[in-house]
Amino acid sequence: MSSPTSEAKPNLVNLSDVIARLCGAEVLCIGDIMLDRYVWGAVERISPEAPIPVLRIERETAMLGGAGNVANNLAALGGGGTFIGVIGDDAPGREIADIMADLTTINAHLLTDTDRRSTIKTRFVGAHQQMMRADVESTQALPASLEVQILERLTHPSGTLGAIILSDYGKGVLSDTIVRGVIEYAHATATTVIIDPKGTDYSRYRGADIITPNKKELMDATGLPAHTDEQVIAACTHLMDTCGVGGVLATRSAEGMTLVLRGQEPHHLKAQAREVFDVSGAGDTVVATLALALASGADSLTAAYLANIAAGIVVAKSGTATVSAPELSRALHHQDLDLAEAKLTELERAAAQVRDWQTQGLSVGFTNGCFDLLHPGHISLLSQARKACDRLIVGLNSDSSVKTLKGPTRPVQSEAARAAVLGALSAIDLIVLFSAETPIELIQTLRPDVLVKGADYTVETVVGADIVQGYGGRVVLAELVDGHSTTRTIERMGK
Repeated sequence: MSSPTSEAKPNLVNLSDVIARLCGAEVLCIGDIMLDRYVWGAVERISPEAPIPVLRIERETAMLGGAGNVANNLAALGGGGTFIGVIGDDAPGREIADIMADLTTINAHLLTDTDRRSTIKTRFVGAHQQMMRADVESTQALPASLEVQILERLTHPSGTLGAIILSDYGKGVLSDTIVRGVIEYAHATATTVIIDPKGTDYSRYRGADIITPNKKELMDATGLPAHTDEQVIAACTHLMDTCGVGGVLATRSAEGMTLVLRGQEPHHLKAQAREVFDVSGAGDTVVATLALALASGADSLTAAYLANIAAGIVVAKSGTATVSAPELSRALHHQDLDLAEAKLTELERAAAQVRDWQTQGLSVGFTNGCFDLLHPGHISLLSQARKACDRLIVGLNSDSSVKTLKGPTRPVQSEAARAAVLGALSAIDLIVLFSAETPIELIQTLRPDVLVKGADYTVETVVGADIVQGYGGRVVLAELVDGHSTTRTIERMGK
């Protein structure tokens, strides 16, 4: 299998549509629910009894953890569905039930095991630094009677279930019997099943559509290294081949994520976090976002892309946090602006990128213009240009160049503004500014496979056509959209 393709970003409009559809999508989550308790305080001295810090407690908070945090993320994103879990007959179990009851979009089935202690993770935090964690838990297998009750609750009478999550924290709820029964139910109902795994024997998840191990879990389960893109792909492929799962979304902390699906090219998604404050529960956010997006009709790459964005948001928060749909939308728009800026590059770097694309067997197109006030004619030209190649570079006239060509009142928008607008278009991969009257230097340096201009030119009058045709490239004349030009638009504005 080849190395990951360059990051394929879904169209912003499509992503916005997917986020809008998260509300109302339904997911079934089964797994190990727990209580995440935080004890916050200040550390001002060392204990006289032992060389340890003294935490002066100021406040305590509690929230759902483990599979409960998955349910919390589903609700925060606007989704709904069903949660099935097991608690003990104790005060923490009742506290878990009370918090779960506040998730109004989640239909919770919390079964009680009288022989089990509810799982609690208590984190002691001083000056925003986690000092210690204390756990209370039970990991024994469930009694057979409870396994039967869980499987009986799989029926989803509404018929709108879009995905199933198995959130395995190794506390005994997801026994082999439960995992096998859920996967069989998913196959029978053509429902996608996603597993956040635990342990090292992933063959017990055979038949799952996607599993979401982190890098350490991936290495532990395969015995293979996972430090580079190629190593991660090899490890994911090994899991798919030996464990019979349909795909792997490997979360890699600062290195982002890698999505490997059977029969498809792998995709690497760059990490989105600008600041990492707390990674607690980030995996829960990933699996919840992934499942909810798939349940809303998104393809696997789009769902993984949104999950990656969500992870970048949640690790910048304190504690076991969640992400909302509005936060996702804002992050996407900020990222789109960043991407637009990133597309503007120097000629030398653009030339290196062209060589890289061409080495991969991708055709590179080039077109140029002032693009002062973007109009439907421009959009049509750029759309036709992109259809003629795999990657498109736009040569953008600098402000001084536009002034020379169009007169002292132009451009209306600065080169930075024009580049930002062009960069937001998914059809364009790179933008290179040039100050000369023609883009001949760019064409000579970049050596594109396809040169595109409007049909108001002839092949003979297109600057650089002879150069491109000389080394075997081709010239494409794009059809024009009548009635649209920047000059006419400005004239109408002046009337």
